[in-house]
Amino acid sequence: MKAAHLVEHPKKVNEKKTVIQETKFIDILSKVATVVAILMYVSYISQIKNNLAGNYGAPLQPLVAALNCTLWCIYAYFKQQRDWPVFWANFPGIIFGLITFITCLH
Repeated sequence: MKAAHLVEHPKKVNEKKTVIQETKFIDILSKVATVVAILMYVSYISQIKNNLAGNYGAPLQPLVAALNCTLWCIYAYFKQQRDWPVFWANFPGIIFGLITFITCLH
């Protein structure tokens, strides 16, 4: 009878499993979202090539994207617990956004 208190309640076991599953899901989701965000900013390369060839694009969108990415990187880095997926997902946007902006100017 005294050992009965050592057995975990089934509800608590299910809650732990749910938390572990959610943590795994969030971890996978953060990695996939980071890769997709990086691909989004790497896609600026074609616009950069067009700009350098004299087919200039509009400079406002990549400038605003670079500013937005800068703000998200600052947010992710200076949080008490750094949010590395958010940081690395946005960091390429700063670089590619600025390069695209600069090459749009003529």
